[in-house]
Amino acid sequence: MKYTNFLLLLSLLYLLVSCKQEGPRFDRPKAPYEVATLDEDGGLNMVVEIPAGTNKKFEYDKQAGRFVQDTLPDGSERVIQFLPYPGNYGFIPSTLMDKARGGDGDPLDILVIGESAARGSQISVAPIGALLLSDQGELDTKIIAIPSDSGLRTLPATNYLELLLEYPAAHRIVEEWFLNYKGIGVTNLIRWEDEGYAWAEIEKWRLK
Repeated sequence: MKYTNFLLLLSLLYLLVSCKQEGPRFDRPKAPYEVATLDEDGGLNMVVEIPAGTNKKFEYDKQAGRFVQDTLPDGSERVIQFLPYPGNYGFIPSTLMDKARGGDGDPLDILVIGESAARGSQISVAPIGALLLSDQGELDTKIIAIPSDSGLRTLPATNYLELLLEYPAAHRIVEEWFLNYKGIGVTNLIRWEDEGYAWAEIEKWRLK
């Protein structure tokens, strides 16, 4: 009887220690790749890798489970030798541009025009267009969006036509930035598309 009670006490102590080490699962923030593409209200989720107004190139390393700074062939840190990012840049979670279908093997890129957000932030956004580029001969699509929360917006445009007609300078700045941030002639403009195309592109690469 004493031996049984000892085993029971030992089991309870093990459970208590395990719970203390692990913690409740619902307290853990989800890893960027575990976030759903759409939020509960139908907005698009995005994960910030590079905050607006900065110029150090970071990417989320799925294997390491953290954000790491890109490096150049010589091992030095990659820093954009141009104006800083004009919006929060990152990726759309639970998307993958499958190489077998003509993609680059990475999640879909997105630029969100709005107040600067910290690296790792998960923001609900609304696409307002898509910028199609050729990067060293490969198709490179950038989804352009604004925050779903109007209080975080710096640009009132809510669709591509408004961006083009009412804020042509902003439209031109985004375009020129992507055509020059890697150096002259590295990326070339293919065309712009509207928010409908952007949503179709997101659905195309969305993991089912």
